[in-house]
Amino acid sequence: MNTHAQHPDPEHRRPDGVSDTTVEALGALSKALETVERARGALYTFHQLTGTADLALDDAVRLLREAGHEEQADRVEREILGRNVIPGHWTFQIVEAYNATYYRPFQQTEQDIRQELAEGRDHLYEAEMKEARRTRHHPDHTARPAT
Repeated sequence: MNTHAQHPDPEHRRPDGVSDTTVEALGALSKALETVERARGALYTFHQLTGTADLALDDAVRLLREAGHEEQADRVEREILGRNVIPGHWTFQIVEAYNATYYRPFQQTEQDIRQELAEGRDHLYEAEMKEARRTRHHPDHTARPAT
């Protein structure tokens, strides 16, 4: 077994002078950002599903017309097709506003604080948890991939 893989890589080691509470705080900040990443993914899912539904209306309108239901087809086109999902906004505009107003500032702040407090090192909390939980010298519990 590669003995090099038995030690965490330097990017996942706590810099000198960084306290346990700081590592815990950075872990909490990182976890919050990960949750925002998931929320952003859900927002993109919302965006794509809504767009897919709007495009599917083309078939519904066509089939209503083929079935002789002009009034209902016209109503779908007028009332639903291309409709804003909230006043003045299609879903892409919601995604853009979320990214600009919340996601990017959150991401930048988290990165800046990691740089200020831990030389920019990421996942220190998790790396230390891994070190505490892994079984030394077990081939499936290495600190990092073999080089």
